Amino acid sequence: MGKWLYKTAKNIVILFYRFMCLIFPVKKNRVVFDSNLGKSYAGNPRHIYEALVSHGHDMKWDCIWFYENETYNIPGMSHQVQYGRLRYLYYMATAKVWVFDSRQPEFLIRRKNTYYIQTWHGTPLKRLALDMDDVFMVGETDIDTYKERFVRNVKTWDYLIAQNAFSSETFRRCFDFQKNMLEIGYPRNDVLFRENNEEDNRRLRKKLGLPLDKKIILYAPTFRDDEFSDDEKYEFQPQISFDLLQRELGDEYVMIVKYHYLIMDVVDWSPYEGFIYHFDQSRDIAELFLVSDLLITDYSSVMFDFSILRRPMFFFAYDLYKYKNELRGFYFNYQEEMPGPISETTEQLIEDIKNYDSKEYEEKYQRFHDKFNAIDDGNATLRVIRLLEQLIPAKRPNIYYESE
Repeated sequence: MGKWLYKTAKNIVILFYRFMCLIFPVKKNRVVFDSNLGKSYAGNPRHIYEALVSHGHDMKWDCIWFYENETYNIPGMSHQVQYGRLRYLYYMATAKVWVFDSRQPEFLIRRKNTYYIQTWHGTPLKRLALDMDDVFMVGETDIDTYKERFVRNVKTWDYLIAQNAFSSETFRRCFDFQKNMLEIGYPRNDVLFRENNEEDNRRLRKKLGLPLDKKIILYAPTFRDDEFSDDEKYEFQPQISFDLLQRELGDEYVMIVKYHYLIMDVVDWSPYEGFIYHFDQSRDIAELFLVSDLLITDYSSVMFDFSILRRPMFFFAYDLYKYKNELRGFYFNYQEEMPGPISETTEQLIEDIKNYDSKEYEEKYQRFHDKFNAIDDGNATLRVIRLLEQLIPAKRPNIYYESE
């Protein structure tokens, strides 16, 4: 009965959307945004939107930001609409431009007078879409069906932003993307050029409630495809010892924990009060990059963004064999290319942090930067704004930003 009701409700939603596409015209100056399917006000869409506001376009364009549960404190003259509701369907059906950083529901067919800028959410380390050999993710049981649905979704994208030439090549293949590749760097990283200074660091620390007299560790792991609950929600199951980290590093450091947006666990951090600071998915991770002295991650694409700051990175890869050989696999040799120590235990991680010598990783870090950060220059957002200025209300421009 429950499945029948869900299927019926879904069909009604689809009919509503298609009906709206038939009776309402596309509004020539309407732009819609969301990040992580409404879960956050962050990432590339946020920084594109805020640049749009700084240029005064929110005064003449109809800008809509979608949110999942609660509205966000955002600048400008935009409207906020709850994701998945009737008004959401209306604005999706009538928008001139969509700006999103992840795949949207499959039934949301892009109209012929609408343009879709897919910003994506990171340079790929782990294999994606057509390059995957198997799938273990929530709601997916068959790799061929997953690939078919993914590619069908990609065909709605008009523009895809890539951080570097490596991403452009990879996205074209693994997404079967045939349209306009915007190889321009990531808009979300422009702030790392503008605010990487002592004054902004202190301001951000105060804003976030972080101590000024301690160094800050950012722990930002990715999710595991096969770690989810019976109700199909991804779980936070870290194999890192926060007790040991606090005991060994707590005099000198505090730790920010920021896990992947797909993980919805509510974790009780009260035993680590004063040492661990947790920020949920509504917090833009770029602010956390700027205040952090070092990064601990595993296979997350945060490494490519954080490396712009040239600060130490540590790779806690306790399940490296499984992740590489069973879950996802990598696009390059993990052990050879990571520009920092790789550890499999908390004890080894702590020793790596205590004994870190930047000179030991200087050459690796430079190669990593040259490969993945060469395009990021603080001006990616401006390039997207120029494109938007041509799309609204002009006809589709003949623009193609492939590697020069």
